[in-house]
Amino acid sequence: MFGVIPSAQDDYRDEKTLERLLRKIAATITRPWTIMEVCGDQTQVLLENNLTELLPSELNIAHGPGCPVASVPVRVFDRAIAIAKQPDVLFCAPAELLRIPGSTCDLLEVKASGFDVRVVYSSMDCIALARANADKKVVFFNVGLETAAQMDALAVWQARRLGITNFLLLSYHAQIPPVCNSIFSRADNVVHGLLGPGQVCSLTGFDQYEELSKQFQIPVVVTGFEPVDVLEGILKCLSMLEAGKYGVENQYRRAANKAGNPEARALIYEVFESAERDWRGLGAIPLSGLRLKPEFVLYDAFSAFSPEAEALQEFAGCISQDIWRGLRKPTDCPSFGRGCKPDSPLGATMVSSDGTCAAYYKYRKQEAS
Repeated sequence: MFGVIPSAQDDYRDEKTLERLLRKIAATITRPWTIMEVCGDQTQVLLENNLTELLPSELNIAHGPGCPVASVPVRVFDRAIAIAKQPDVLFCAPAELLRIPGSTCDLLEVKASGFDVRVVYSSMDCIALARANADKKVVFFNVGLETAAQMDALAVWQARRLGITNFLLLSYHAQIPPVCNSIFSRADNVVHGLLGPGQVCSLTGFDQYEELSKQFQIPVVVTGFEPVDVLEGILKCLSMLEAGKYGVENQYRRAANKAGNPEARALIYEVFESAERDWRGLGAIPLSGLRLKPEFVLYDAFSAFSPEAEALQEFAGCISQDIWRGLRKPTDCPSFGRGCKPDSPLGATMVSSDGTCAAYYKYRKQEAS
């Protein structure tokens, strides 16, 4: 029925518990609602375990822009590719970023051409590389949310403490609440409730989500990313909607709390500041990104290298922005599974393995006829 994949946390994947939660959800809903999730792991869990098909037809689950990699404009990857081709650069990035195409190629092709491009998952590892390669500029390319920014902030702070000047950070980190604010502010907004990303909230706390809830009078449920977590989050959110209530509830109590991790948050905002970020498919959104503060500009790869020409225009037929806003599904796109596939993505929601269209292609590509 579910196709639930075994996990170390089997209590959160128990089929009887899932069946009970589905019955409660079906008994609770009395009218159509749209609940948005903004977590790539939650998207994967919903599709991998067939949960979207088992929920009531009146309940629309919108897969919002929770995958930061999917929302990076092509021009940022073009910039990374241009930097990686510099003769004095040792370029490092997580494996997924090497596969994302720019206008003409990806970083794997740059590596295959003989340039020094390496798979590195932690910016702290690049500190050691910078010390061992004093004749090179060691550039770490990273994209993520506050959880990723925390480690990068630590690396930059450590580089300054050690007097390392040949380490550079090329980061394009995102913050979810401002992009939710942008979506909910639109006249055509269809979202009634939000599942807050539990892992990120365990660091950031709930303050920004409480502001969202109060401003738009919608329920927000901080939710984990196992199947039981997601259904519990949906049930809590749905119950609040049916009762006409709003506020922030916490489903993910085993890891998240209202305060979050103040020390980690302080480190992030010692090194980074909130800034406008361009979201592929959604445009520029104020305060939705994190950039290095002026006092850390020595470590900013965007500043260290000359800007490149603008990238090619996005594919005109892409419906990624409508998918992120809950207006359409990947299977509504005529290019889904035909011209647009994970190995030849045309738009934002297909480029990353955590993107909504990529997840649909993996688990429900049979719907593309």
